[in-house]
Amino acid sequence: MTDFDQMPKRQGTNSIKWQVKDGELPMWIADMDFAVSPAIIAAIKQKLELKAFGYEEIPDEYYQAVAAWYEKIHDYRPDPSWMIFVTGVVPAITSAVKRLTHVGDKVLVQAPVYNMFYHSIENTGRHVLSSDLQYDQATTRYHVDWEDLEEKLADPLTNMMIFCNPHNPTGHVWSRDEVMRIASLCAKHQVVLFSDEIHGDLTFDQAYTPVFSLPDELKQHAVIAVSPSKTFNVAALHAATVIVPNSNLRAQVSRGLNSDELAEPNLAAIPGTIAAYTQSNQWYHDLLDYLAINRQLVQKELADTPIKVSKEAGTYLLWLDISQFSHDSAAFSKFLREKTGLILSAGDVYGANGHDFVRMNVAAPRKLVADGLTRLKRGVQLWQKQG
Repeated sequence: MTDFDQMPKRQGTNSIKWQVKDGELPMWIADMDFAVSPAIIAAIKQKLELKAFGYEEIPDEYYQAVAAWYEKIHDYRPDPSWMIFVTGVVPAITSAVKRLTHVGDKVLVQAPVYNMFYHSIENTGRHVLSSDLQYDQATTRYHVDWEDLEEKLADPLTNMMIFCNPHNPTGHVWSRDEVMRIASLCAKHQVVLFSDEIHGDLTFDQAYTPVFSLPDELKQHAVIAVSPSKTFNVAALHAATVIVPNSNLRAQVSRGLNSDELAEPNLAAIPGTIAAYTQSNQWYHDLLDYLAINRQLVQKELADTPIKVSKEAGTYLLWLDISQFSHDSAAFSKFLREKTGLILSAGDVYGANGHDFVRMNVAAPRKLVADGLTRLKRGVQLWQKQG
């Protein structure tokens, strides 16, 4: 078993997450506080021992490793010929928006959603159009307003939908029927479906459905992005894979990625990814077991507080409903940091009803999660006392 109770000392290492004051506890950005798989470290060390860091091409072994992982873990093997290397999922989204839509077009999202989607759309001169997910406070789960979604996909100016599968920040794991219905609506209205599946390996008690595993007619308008970065905590490898089953669409995406200089690896990206997907299976399963207990701990510890914890089944980012005592997540998050040192993500940046939520990263040693929960409960008490 992997020891996830220990963590690397990351202060003073250029870590975005750990650029904090003494006594502060960061539990916000999607970055795990665990040492990565030993196989990944060994592969990168071997690369360094070569002592030559020239230009590189992507070997077939890389694409075969990606395909084998999805076959082993998710029961569907994507064709390696569908794949393109890219330096990251967000750069791939921005490139696809620029290549596959026009200035002034609308790009549909499902808010509350990962805030970088908004930047990829707005910074390229396109307009965000949201079909907001509908929240059921009794069940703490989200669902789609299908009538609203189709109406907005039918808008002549809507030419792309960015789909978060599984969904960040809500943690919603889409059922296969939901994924098929969304893909069907996009196909019906000739809207490109860009599916960000970076959290696909991190689901609990519910399987995720890769868009590339859908029937052929439903994936011909689809672009899918995957990466080992969240699963194996290797964001700094800057490695991801775009999977495009349709050859014409793939050629357009490839041209965009190459024009934007996003298709060349750094020296660690290829060996690190191959080691993750081919030699880190046990580490991955140990991780899921550890995260599952952390998620249960949060549910238990917050059960008697005014905070309602989402029961959605995906990611290590828990979506916490604070609406019983605040509708201003930005103000509450600021207060929480000032009074307790706990740093959470304010939900307002994700749009829709995000102002009623904060997002908590529980991918950390259990003692840190317990510390974070103690601080959170104390922060809620202090917030309520101030009136």
